[in-house]
Amino acid sequence: MTYREAHLEDIEQLSVIRLAVKENRLSNPALITYHDYETFLTIRGKGWVCEINGQLVGFAIVDLNDHNVWALFMDPAFEGQGIGRRLHQLMLDWYFKQTEHTLWLSTDPQSRAAAFYRKAGWTEAGPYGKGELKFEMTHSNWLNTQLSK
Repeated sequence: MTYREAHLEDIEQLSVIRLAVKENRLSNPALITYHDYETFLTIRGKGWVCEINGQLVGFAIVDLNDHNVWALFMDPAFEGQGIGRRLHQLMLDWYFKQTEHTLWLSTDPQSRAAAFYRKAGWTEAGPYGKGELKFEMTHSNWLNTQLSK
């Protein structure tokens, strides 16, 4: 199992993972394009992947422009192994080395992702968009999660 920065060559596999998820599915897969991945990986932020035997099994991408988590997704066959937790940590560690600006994300309030973020120290910030829940991570909350390890 290898964790590394995401590269443009990974985009096809990232898209496969994004479309394979069981929760937080895209209503229209055409809404996220190759160009979107390229922009978020090279201009707006940074991404990380987990690779097992040459196959990408999860990824995380954070956006420094809008200060949000653009993506954190796992291949369903590899859930429950701590990979998402490690990708989450890599992403937050990098983000908060760049800025102290509060980071946010949104997800379905009844999803396993919502439970994951609550457990990871994110704070619920109210409804967002069409039926989603907004979460926030402040720099001080992130520091506290580091101290509690």
